[in-house]
Parts: sequence; structure tokens; C-alpha cells
Amino acid sequence: MNSFAFLLPIAFLFGAIALTSFLWSVRGGRFDDLDGASQRIPLRDEREG
Repeated sequence: MNSFAFLLPIAFLFGAIALTSFLWSVRGGRFDDLDGASQRIPLRDEREG
């Protein structure tokens, strides 16, 4: 039981850090254009060749 009381706050802390970083990346626009990067890859290869 003692280890449970020690690990539970650590699990909540890691969860809060993960949630905060996810919300920060969503608000920063990291997930705005998911298809654009995959469509630019073939275009970049054609320009280089």
C-alpha cells in the first residue's frame, strides 16, 4: 500500500505533463495539415531529379 501511495501521484504527474504537451501542440498548429506533408514528399523528389 505504501508503494501505491508513492506511485499514484507520479502517474498523475506524468498524465498531466502528457496532456499539457498534447494541448500545447494542438494549439500551436502541429496537427493542422496532416496530408500536406505527405503530398509534398513526391513533389520534392521530382524537383530534385
